[in-house]
This record gives sequence, C-alpha cells and structure tokens, in this order.
Amino acid sequence: MAHELDLRPSALAGQWYPGDREQLASSVDTYIDAALLPELQGELVAVMTPHAGHRYSGPVAGYAFAAVREAARRGHVPELVAVVSPIHYPAYGHVLTSAHDGYSTPLGAIPLDQDAQQALDAYLQVELGVGLTPVKRDTEHSLEIELPFLQRALKDEFRLLPVMVRDATPGTARGLGRALAKVLGGYRSLLVASTDLSHFYRQDIARGFDEEMLHQVEAFDPLGVLQAEEEGKGFACGRGALAAVMWAAKELGANIARTLHYATSGDVTGDYSQVVGYGAAAFLRVKAQS
Repeated sequence: MAHELDLRPSALAGQWYPGDREQLASSVDTYIDAALLPELQGELVAVMTPHAGHRYSGPVAGYAFAAVREAARRGHVPELVAVVSPIHYPAYGHVLTSAHDGYSTPLGAIPLDQDAQQALDAYLQVELGVGLTPVKRDTEHSLEIELPFLQRALKDEFRLLPVMVRDATPGTARGLGRALAKVLGGYRSLLVASTDLSHFYRQDIARGFDEEMLHQVEAFDPLGVLQAEEEGKGFACGRGALAAVMWAAKELGANIARTLHYATSGDVTGDYSQVVGYGAAAFLRVKAQS
C-alpha cells in the first residue's frame, strides 16, 4: 500500500482565498494573466511576492508568478521550490519548517522534499549553530498564501522546501541564505521570498517608505533591506525572509534585481487612510556579454 502523506491542512481556504478548486484556479490564473511583465533577461533565480489575502495582494503577486510561469515556458521548470516567509504567530526557534509530509490546498497536495529539508537543517547547524525547528498544524498564512500561485504557474509537479523565519537579524538571514544556496545548488530550483511592505500608513507616507525598501531590493542589497527597517526608512514584515533569499540568490549567481509591480491595499479598497504596501520583484542570473 502506498504511503499516505501527512498533509498540513489549509488554514486559509475559503477565507484568504477561494475554497472551491475551480474558483481558486480561475482567480489565480486571472491575476497571473493580467500581469504585464517587462522584458526579463537571464535566468530566474528568485522572486519576491506579497502575502495578504488574494483579493488584496493577488494583483501584485500575479506579476511575480507570471515571471515564474514565463521562466517555466522557457524551460526553467524547478523541481524544488523554497518558499521563505516570516512567521506571524508566537513560536520557538530561529528558523522553522513544517513537520508534515506536505501541504494541502484546494488545488491538491504539494509534497515536501525531505532530503532537502534534512540538508538545510544540517547546513544551518554549521552556519548558525542551530537547525530547523519543525512545527505541526501551524496557521502561518505568509507561506501558504503563495502555494496556489505556484500550483498554477508550475503545471509540472514540484517539491516544496518550506522555511519560516522568526529571527530577522543579519547573522541569521545571511547564514540562512548561505545554507539555502548550498541546498538549492544541487537542484533545478526556485526561491520565493514572501513579504508585504509597510503597514497601516497613509497612502502618500506608505509610498515613501515602500520606495525606499524597493530601492534596496533593486540595488540587490540584502543588508540594506534590514537596515532600512532598523533605521525607520522602509518596512517589510518579511525582511528576514527577503534578505535571506537575496543572499541565497547572490550565492546562486543572480546579479540583477528588477521590481515588477507595486501597489497598496488602498488601490483595491479605495481607502487610502491606512494601507499595506505590496511589491513584486525578480532576481535574475544574467551572463555578461563577451
């Protein structure tokens, strides 16, 4: 008898995104299809994407996953996807992962790559002195929210490496980035950094903060991302996850960062008094012209 996967059940279906399979597939496809991508040169190594409910951040997330879909059409179909997110609920450990065999969404099951998970744990123990902390039946939205987009953008089966970052200090982010690069270097892979930008500022103020954070992203400066928050110049709730992905992408040869789209929750709701900022970006490996 085939082993039945112990799946982490969806904590978001029917609330943060549609719980019906066909409705979810249709809505995600609509967001991806609506994205007007700039021309992207080189190989896609990583993307940054927001993680609010699909109604709010879906139009921006669609740009990140349109880039993923386009890369797959060009032949870069990842077998392993590392989704790196913050963790919003109280938890122990510096870097967490799922103790389940996979994740469940209305679009189906996504199996974990347990070999990659074990390798990341071992590399983190070398880099940080502590490994991954596994958690069961977590309710973290910032990782799960990206999965239906991946399922629609990547028609071929992929395996998941879920990573949730509680410690957003430079040492942990840099060490996690190095460890991720060592693991992913052995696969056809993709990195996904899950983060929103500023929270609950007036639209004009939010745009100023978000422009600074996106400037650090486009400068491909992971330390600058962390320092922008520390200095109060820009904000990203997943800054540790984002910085780790940027460091990992650099280790994997990415050398160009491109902002793909930016908007706020106010652009959806019409309420500009307290908005959340959303950005999508791509990190690319572009070979120098000889």
